[in-house]
Amino acid sequence: MAGYHVDLEKKTEKNEYFREVLFTGPHSQLVVMSLKVGEDIGLETHPETDQFIRIEEGKGKAILNEEEFELEDGSAIVIPAGTKHNVINTSSKKPLKLYTLYSPPEHPDGTVHKKKAEAEAAEHTH
Repeated sequence: MAGYHVDLEKKTEKNEYFREVLFTGPHSQLVVMSLKVGEDIGLETHPETDQFIRIEEGKGKAILNEEEFELEDGSAIVIPAGTKHNVINTSSKKPLKLYTLYSPPEHPDGTVHKKKAEAEAAEHTH
């Protein structure tokens, strides 16, 4: 594919899956995520991958190397390679809807994890 076009706000807000890779290029990757009430992405570190996250809907918190940041609609965070991080849905009522850009790509092209358990299982097999 030469490129990718989408109404990213609508796609992110309508996404019900824990993770869905929308586009993978040679140097970057676009992914949408939906975290259920109280769910998190899981504490992780990408040794060679920078990550950008933008919140489209909901409330949460990001932890970057033990520093906490409140997140809400419109919030963005940049996570440099090597940073220990987690994103947590702190809402008691709504999913946390976000999109993320990885550079370089982090997940296999076409990855869809409907639930967090699928994502965790996939991580263990790689």
